[in-house]
Amino acid sequence: FTPDSTANFFSQIQFADQKQEFNKRPTKIGRRSLSRSISQSSTDSYSSAASYTDSSDDETSPRDKQQKNSKGSSDFCVKNIKQAEFGRREIEIAEQEMPALMALRKRAQGEKPLAGAKIVGCTHITAQTAVLMETLGALGAQCRWAACNIYSTLNEVAAALAESGFPVFAWKGESEDDFWWCIDRCVNVEGWQPNMILDDGGDLTHWIYKKYPNMFKKIKGIVEESVTGVHRLYQLSKAGKLCVPAMNVNDSVTKQKFDNLYCCRESILDGYVHGRPNRAASRARVVGKGCCAALKAMGSIVYVTEIDPICALQACMDGFRLVKLNEVIRQVDIVITCTGNKNVVTREHLDRMKNSCIVCNMGHSNTEIDVASLRTPELTWERVRSQVDHVIWPDGKRIVLLAEGRLLNLSCSTVPTFVLSITATTQASRALALIELYNAPEGRYKQDVYLLPKKMDEYVASLHLPTFDAHLTELTDEQAKYLGLNKNGPFKPNYYRC
Repeated sequence: FTPDSTANFFSQIQFADQKQEFNKRPTKIGRRSLSRSISQSSTDSYSSAASYTDSSDDETSPRDKQQKNSKGSSDFCVKNIKQAEFGRREIEIAEQEMPALMALRKRAQGEKPLAGAKIVGCTHITAQTAVLMETLGALGAQCRWAACNIYSTLNEVAAALAESGFPVFAWKGESEDDFWWCIDRCVNVEGWQPNMILDDGGDLTHWIYKKYPNMFKKIKGIVEESVTGVHRLYQLSKAGKLCVPAMNVNDSVTKQKFDNLYCCRESILDGYVHGRPNRAASRARVVGKGCCAALKAMGSIVYVTEIDPICALQACMDGFRLVKLNEVIRQVDIVITCTGNKNVVTREHLDRMKNSCIVCNMGHSNTEIDVASLRTPELTWERVRSQVDHVIWPDGKRIVLLAEGRLLNLSCSTVPTFVLSITATTQASRALALIELYNAPEGRYKQDVYLLPKKMDEYVASLHLPTFDAHLTELTDEQAKYLGLNKNGPFKPNYYRC
């Protein structure tokens, strides 16, 4: 496997220019710049005072247990290694609906394009991401993994990964201290130096930057998927502090279209129903763009808040009423945030909400809802059941807070496997980005943030079409010449995002 062969390795991926770099995104990000500073500790995303645990689980902290897998290894920390068999079944089921990753694994494992790669990862640990992790292993990488969210880990899947030899440090219901301890156990290992980072949210990158900056001397690149993490990378780049090249998977078309639309459309309802199974559907809701279609289909009156005039116009054309949150906060029954920003719902909003209003979040971290402001002596917290809290005001008014303001769809539920296959195949685009960064000759990529090429987006989509028995039309030579396109793509310009 040669440094220039990422495109050649997959015969379907033929870049128009073999020396084409990933499209560099301008460093100047204007209104999109995140208000959170990269130097600010991201513990504000993990400042929980409580942990959610299944009542049937052993309450002993995994950190206090001495566990070994069947091979005698203890290089992991999961809730219960004995759950591995159940987790393996879930992973095998997920493999059936993740055709692109499985195809990538089959085509690539003979060449081992990631041989020698030492990847430290921080993502949600579910059956679907386990397929991604095992695909990276099949491509030759050594991996160590932690969870990017303290509630989204499936304990049985983590156990299955540990049983198969993956150093995994994660369990559902981690405390803030547990969260950072797990990341540190992945990074700070004697005799093991990571040379690639696969991150979801930026906390792993932040931790290495803060605690082990010298590691960046041997790290070849970062691949990041989330809005929050990408914003933080752009902040580093703008400040001249980004030490290595980084790939922005979040703004790829497949991620924006499929994860942010179809995935959210299904998983928000599943998470909401798990969190509040007895609540009627036909209530008014204030939401961001991603969840509107599902809530409207349930018969809800849906209000949209938006800062981007283009997205706002799209919402209006789809029949939603565009409002400011202050205008409707006293009337709505449910508030859902999904922005990636902070302080979207403030204490002032929470004080003005009607009795029994449900508040939840679809963004990466819990900074969108000012949960910290609710932890004051005059308010009473009442745990109703796992991941459902009533916060009660002195006059008896209460709001229903789901998952303590953290990621609802992966904390209270999960995401549809086939839809996540597209996202995880965008994570397969992550795998392709890892291959490219790992094998790129010195100097090809600068210390900046790059977008994935359009051809890779199209390749990700094409791997899923056989599942639908779908057949693409091929351009004739004359048609391709008329349009000025290569018959094999890419078919859209690199700036195409719709």
